[in-house]
Order: sequence, then structure tokens, then C-alpha cells
Amino acid sequence: METRIRVAVTGAGGGVGQSILKALQGSAYDVVALDAHALATGLYAARKSYLIPRPDDPDFVDEVLTICQKESCRLLFPGLDTELPVLAQEARRFVEVGTIPIVSSPDVVELCDNKLATYQALSRHGIGVPVTMNLSGNATAGIPLPYPYVVKKREGGSRSRDVHVVRNAGDLTALKASGVDLSLFVAQEHIDGEEFTCGSVNLDGTCHGVIVMRRLLRDGDTYRCFVVSDDTVEAEVYKAMDAVKPFGACNVQLRMRDGRPFIFEINARCSGTTAARAMSGFNEPRMIADYLCRGIAPSYAVTEQTILRYWRERVVPNSAVEDLTRDRVLTRSSPEPL
Repeated sequence: METRIRVAVTGAGGGVGQSILKALQGSAYDVVALDAHALATGLYAARKSYLIPRPDDPDFVDEVLTICQKESCRLLFPGLDTELPVLAQEARRFVEVGTIPIVSSPDVVELCDNKLATYQALSRHGIGVPVTMNLSGNATAGIPLPYPYVVKKREGGSRSRDVHVVRNAGDLTALKASGVDLSLFVAQEHIDGEEFTCGSVNLDGTCHGVIVMRRLLRDGDTYRCFVVSDDTVEAEVYKAMDAVKPFGACNVQLRMRDGRPFIFEINARCSGTTAARAMSGFNEPRMIADYLCRGIAPSYAVTEQTILRYWRERVVPNSAVEDLTRDRVLTRSSPEPL
């Protein structure tokens, strides 16, 4: 009988955390689900769940560390971008208690979070990337980019929030008049082409595999995706991963123009489409866990297919919510999977 191994997943109420939970369902890994909110859906899909502080709380690391040690979690998968810099800085403390956080180095986390730094780093390696520049200073002198161009937060941002398409000088004037602090934004060349989201598994400084998905967005989220075979896109993602050197899962977003990929964002973590990739034969969390916990080399067989995403309701007994809120921990013998 295969020995079961416990892993912790944070952000169990968000799209990324739930996607990791789905990818690990039915595997040899038991998930300990963590979130700061008692109504986080994923907390009710695991045998053991905990309420934890938000990542900006000074007790965040200590409490997550205590839970991982208490539950003998071998791995910790972060589900929120805001947790990455904190966990990257404190990774050694987790390793000392026997838990490997699936997070890149602080330098890689910072690079991927900063769109200007990402542009500069990829450009140095000859990788296709939209021209990106700080808005601060340039906003007054005029942006030397053709219309339309995209204005977005230099650091942070998710689901297309704080993203604006500037089609003429009046749009930028209106944006400044709205009170937006342009010193926090970059201007980025607009690439008008099909959009792709690509998953990758990176271990020991090497990219062990890539999956390519063409996608359609709704309110910043992927709601239809199409697994495709594209040697050109794969090669560019491999090249980017070799330049950045992330650890664990890494998500690359790009658009195509004239047959050439242009990478506009890298997320050094799992993705909201991680579960969709797992259903297509590319299970990032399981490959990572198998390698780190069992010494099994990553392997996959991608199926080209269409994946349609939809809402699904989940009924949670009021008593379970009350127990979790009161005790900050919940144990369920046979939770319904997501």
C-alpha cells in the first residue's frame, strides 16, 4: 500500500488554491487546506483545514510554520501572490521543520512580480516581450509607443485589475484626471493576437516540461481554454524558464504576433488553470510532489482538448462554518471533492 504524504495548500478559497486542491484529489497526497477566511470554499474539501492570518500579518509565518510542523506536511503550495515574497524570505525556516515551500528564491519572486524587471531580464536573453517602460516621467513627456498601448501596475495586480488600454492622448489625460498614481504603473506595447497561458515544472534549475493552452478571458479569468501543440511557443517558454530559473510551477502568459510569441507576464507559482492542465495530462503539483517526496522524475502525456469552465455550488453545513470560525481548525472524515 502506497504511503500517503501530507502537503499544505494556502489560499484555499481562491482560484489558484482550489486548482491545486483539484490537481491533488485522488492522489497519494492528503491536503491540509489553509485560508484566512472561514467561508473559503476549499477549506471544506479537505480532511483537515485551518484558518490562518493574512500574509501581511506578523503572525502569518509562525502560524503556518506551526501547522506544517504539527501536521507533518512535506510540502507547502502557496495559492496567493501576496504570500510569495514572505514565504520566499522565510523558506529556510520551513525546510528546518521538514516542509519544502514550493516557492522560488526572493530574487525570482521579485523579478516576476515587477513587469519592468521582467521585460528587462527577458530582453537581455533575446526573448520576445512587449516593450515596457515606466510611466513616471514619461507620462508628461509623452509615451514613445504607438497607440494603442496598455497601462498596468508595475508590481502586483491580478485578473486584469488596474489594466487600462490607452487608445489616444485623451485616454491618458482621463486616466491621470481619475486620480490614478501613474508613478506605480508601466506602459506596455499592445500585442494584438491570440493569448496563451503556459504551465511549466521547474526543478533543480531545469525546466522539465511545458504545456501550452490558448485561452479566452472573462473579467480577467480564463473561462475557455484549448490545449494545443505549438513547438514555437514551447521553445520560447523553455528559453524564458532557463533565463529566470524559477522553482516549482511557473505560469507564462503570452500573445502571438506574426508567428512570434511575446511574453507579457510570468507568475512564479501554480495557476488558476492548474486543474485544467492536470485534466489534460500535465499535473504540475503532482509531478512536483512526486519528484521531491518520492524521487520520481517528472513525466506527462498531454492531450489536446477543449476545456470549458463553469460555476459549481457547494453546500456547507452551518455547524462546520461555526466550528472552523470558533476553533480555527476543522477535521472532516470524508469531504466531497471540489
